[in-house]
Amino acid sequence: MTPLLQVRDLAKFYGSRRGCEGVSFDLYPGEVMGIVGESGSGKSTLLSCLAGHLPPDRGEVIFDTHGHGPRDTLTMSEPERRMLMRTDWAFVHQHARDGLRMGVSAGGNVGERMMAVGARHYGDIRAQAIDWLGRVEIAADRVDDKPQAFSGGMQQRLQIARNLVTGPRLVFMDEPTGGLDVSVQARLLDLLRGLVREMGLSAIIVTHDLAVVRLLADRLMVMKDGRVVEDGLTDQVLDDPQHGYTQLLVSSVLQV
Repeated sequence: MTPLLQVRDLAKFYGSRRGCEGVSFDLYPGEVMGIVGESGSGKSTLLSCLAGHLPPDRGEVIFDTHGHGPRDTLTMSEPERRMLMRTDWAFVHQHARDGLRMGVSAGGNVGERMMAVGARHYGDIRAQAIDWLGRVEIAADRVDDKPQAFSGGMQQRLQIARNLVTGPRLVFMDEPTGGLDVSVQARLLDLLRGLVREMGLSAIIVTHDLAVVRLLADRLMVMKDGRVVEDGLTDQVLDDPQHGYTQLLVSSVLQV
């Protein structure tokens, strides 16, 4: 099977400080990769480089595109990269406000992404927006409400609907349950797990919460000081950690 994403020797520096360095891995269709580590470990820098939000200093991020096969996204033209981000890629922010248009209705937020890939029929767009709101447990009668009228958990579910409506093949998630109450987190995680399996999504999830990766991720990378110190199947890494830093994370001696 051809990898959906191939990352080779990715590195990003901030002057003399290492953001991330020497990161290489393959991600296959339908696979979910978790990335964990304490604050400053480099996990968010890595995700930003992978998603095209931050230019790395070296490395390759090769995506198996629909039309042209494997392409290094770092050498794509800006229009090509923007189209990729509207179609095959999606990014779920930790803070839903960063991924939503707060002055646009819930239905408009979902519909906007559809229009970006060519949808034009108002009735079809609205019907699909209502369908997706239902899939993320938002009532149809809230379709014309603006996101600021929603709770934090509802805003995050709306952001997920906005991102997934176009059927992307790869979703980047940055602390998707961060800042939410525990009960809201559990509901959101169940929703995410169902959507990932149902749609056969590939995903890369950055989090400090080991419960999140145990529930969602097939494989796990542990980062410290900008480097991957351990990786493998999620259950294997969490149940039998080999690296001392991973052992600290798992035993919760180290507060993350």
